[in-house]
Amino acid sequence: MTQKPVEMILMRQLASTLATPAFMVDADGTLVFFNEPAEAVLGVRFEESGEMPASEWSTRWAQTDAHGRTLPPERLPLMEALTERRPAQASFFIEGPDGRRRHITVTAFPLLRAADHVLGAVALFWESA
Repeated sequence: MTQKPVEMILMRQLASTLATPAFMVDADGTLVFFNEPAEAVLGVRFEESGEMPASEWSTRWAQTDAHGRTLPPERLPLMEALTERRPAQASFFIEGPDGRRRHITVTAFPLLRAADHVLGAVALFWESA
């Protein structure tokens, strides 16, 4: 495992103290952390899943629209925040390893060192009614 930028380390520390579910990726879209509240929604502990590339995490938790159509990874708020360097928000359904389908609302934002240097992105999310 390579050393992470200090901003990513600090964001992970902050996320670990939040009661709001949080999911972090690095500049390549690799999952680097999700907090304990996210574990309850995602149906798995971070220690069990560990880091994984976007191609894996974007399919491990199947994301679908209200009609059951799979959302491509590039349409997920977290990936939009990462690639477009702007906040993004959406509501959709996920199904995790526990087989439970959940409706979630996600707000994601990029982690920038400078306007031209993306470190990663963070998604905060919650189950919707």
